[in-house]
Amino acid sequence: MRNPAFLRARYAGIIRLTGGITGLIGLVLLSPLAGLFFFPEEAALAGGFALPGVIVTAVGGLLAGGLRSRVVAELTYAEGATIIVMAWLTAVVAGAVPFWMLLELSFTQALFESTSGWTTTGLSVLDVAAAPRLILLFRSILQYTGGAGFAVIMLSALAGPAGTGIGAAEGRPAGLAPNVRRSAELVLKLYSGYALCGILALHLAGMGWFDAVNHALTAVSTGGFSTRPESIGYWNSPPVEAVTIVLMLLGGTNFLTAYMLLTGHFAYVRRNGELHLLLLLVVVGVPLILLTGAGHLYPSWPPALRSAVFETVSALSTTGFSTTGYGGWNAGGLLLLTFLMVVGGGTGSTAGGIKLHRVYLLIRGLVWEFRRQILPEKAVSAPYLWQGNQRRFITDDELRHAGLFLFLYLCCWAAGSLVVCSWGYPVADGLFEFASAVGTVGLSVGVTAADTPPAVLWTQIAGMLLGRLEFFTVILGVIKLVRDARVMLRADRSQRR
Repeated sequence: MRNPAFLRARYAGIIRLTGGITGLIGLVLLSPLAGLFFFPEEAALAGGFALPGVIVTAVGGLLAGGLRSRVVAELTYAEGATIIVMAWLTAVVAGAVPFWMLLELSFTQALFESTSGWTTTGLSVLDVAAAPRLILLFRSILQYTGGAGFAVIMLSALAGPAGTGIGAAEGRPAGLAPNVRRSAELVLKLYSGYALCGILALHLAGMGWFDAVNHALTAVSTGGFSTRPESIGYWNSPPVEAVTIVLMLLGGTNFLTAYMLLTGHFAYVRRNGELHLLLLLVVVGVPLILLTGAGHLYPSWPPALRSAVFETVSALSTTGFSTTGYGGWNAGGLLLLTFLMVVGGGTGSTAGGIKLHRVYLLIRGLVWEFRRQILPEKAVSAPYLWQGNQRRFITDDELRHAGLFLFLYLCCWAAGSLVVCSWGYPVADGLFEFASAVGTVGLSVGVTAADTPPAVLWTQIAGMLLGRLEFFTVILGVIKLVRDARVMLRADRSQRR
């Protein structure tokens, strides 16, 4: 049993760090107010952002500055997990308040919309055609901040050993530079550059400025919230679709890979197994989606091919934009989209899913296992992958972790789908919709709507958070909080006696 006094000292520092993040969350809630310069007619909505924003910022400031404790010198992975869990729960609850105050949504629906935003999922119960522009902007800001931005903000604010622990707990252990703050700054520059270039490119492709800003933010964050009920299909424009595809691929690609490409380290990119797998899935997925899904919806091949390319990239990058509905798709096409959503994008990107790196690791391990069976008994062999110009051997710990993560992911997907189907939805729809939720994708076959039962929405909320925080962080963070709380409570009871 750990020393209660030691735990209290550690938690004083942990709460102080969490308070700093909470203050940043409050600033995110206040950020849509900048839109009043462009939409002054929506000034009546200001209180719905100002009130929760000021309160959350103030509470965060008090927690960060009011505790008489130095910030912990070095966070363990478990302590980083507790901060991540507390910060994300604060973010989704605080983010639900504007939806709840300003729209005719129940608290469950508001929490669902907030969770979908912060986790960059994109499933929605909101009628975007009737929503105020400040609300639409707020949704996009949530997704942009909830992607790489949230992690970058935390790492920048909590640089040093503390920041390292939080980054690892959020599933982003690989940095672009040895220094945590420098690494965060590089990611932030890339992320901001993607967004700014995306806004300009989408506007030149035919979008108005408001639509371009929102879609650029939600494309690079692989979030998928749109200002139109028809999503990207509203424009029916090849240039708009082409720009969006590029933004989705950038958002779904490891920031380290993108950085190496931009800095001329082509050897690193050329032998990158994760990137190879991404390209293979796109090349194989497009014709299969064309034959089993999109090809049946259009009278000619060009628009069908456009749709197949777009839907493949959207599902694999876990963005969730669409150019078509899925009512006319056959089961084969929907199954392929489900498979791509489960695989997901690159590790160290804004994408969700199992992640390409884990899938690549397991494929390499499987190939090695077959080779090992046919090699001579005394032959020495081990699975490997290329990291730049160096060949790195895959450890048993890596394969074990990837396998356990895959097991947890599939169990969560099965359990969530079972709950959805228990409310009367077809099996195929339940599997597709919850794969979209746990993979933080946002594609929907119609299960998620304003009239969706609350139990289904709560199940999806849990799936989105587990998928976004990659299971181990949530489980470890909750276990640590419960165990440590018991130790400190028992100590308090003993002192009273």
